[in-house]
Amino acid sequence: MLQALAITPTIGAEISGVDLTQALSQEAVAWISKQLLHYKVIFFRDQPIDTPQHLVFAKQFGELEVHPIQRKEGFPEVLVLHNDAERPPAGTAFWHSDVTWRPEPSLGSILIAKKVPEVGGDTLFANMEAAYADLDDITRVQVEGRRAIHAFEPLRQALIKRGASVEELAQYATDYPTVSHPIVRTHPVSGRKSIYVNGLFTLGIEGMSDTEAKPLLKKLFATADKPEHQCRFRWREHSIAFWDNRAAQHYATADYFPNERIMERVTVKGDRPF
Repeated sequence: MLQALAITPTIGAEISGVDLTQALSQEAVAWISKQLLHYKVIFFRDQPIDTPQHLVFAKQFGELEVHPIQRKEGFPEVLVLHNDAERPPAGTAFWHSDVTWRPEPSLGSILIAKKVPEVGGDTLFANMEAAYADLDDITRVQVEGRRAIHAFEPLRQALIKRGASVEELAQYATDYPTVSHPIVRTHPVSGRKSIYVNGLFTLGIEGMSDTEAKPLLKKLFATADKPEHQCRFRWREHSIAFWDNRAAQHYATADYFPNERIMERVTVKGDRPF
């Protein structure tokens, strides 16, 4: 029987009673969607699914994105996150929501652990609806109706390190220009409001100088740091996390160098934030 066990009062639940190597009924998919909406991130243990099964599971929740870099050979929808002594785990050590540099950022991400260190490499998740609810009145007035600028820049830096040519970088800049999204996003299903800026991809605020914007953004970024807004997930091989990028942020700890960690992520397309 499908069950959800909350990890903290604010965010996260572990799902049991499901075998993701098998096809799911429409009722099961609807139930899982409901848990994702409520808990913001849901976890599955001991699910030894292969890549095709990973894709089948994800496609039941929407159309899938193709990430511009780090794709798995033969499976363009799969992003491979492989860190070891030669590839230190540092690039995503910021609180963030995935692909906010897209005009229509993702609905959610589904990450599976293929190989994990004995200790370390946990991922933290923060409920950004709870973070918004905790904002003081002055800050709410400051951000009301404002839009923030999101950019592909961190991935551009990664491409530079990998030796991308000037022509390739120019093409990426054309394909992925800066975009703007509301600082406070309204969830398209629940109608709840959340903080929708993050320390990895948000560069500024429209209509504000850097001098004005930086202190405000720093304050908003820090709202994810409050333990009462968080849960922490310790990975094991064949564990899966499915999180709602519209309402949650995550932070991948980079504390396991030089050990190896291999994760594969599939991302479900979303809509334009409002």
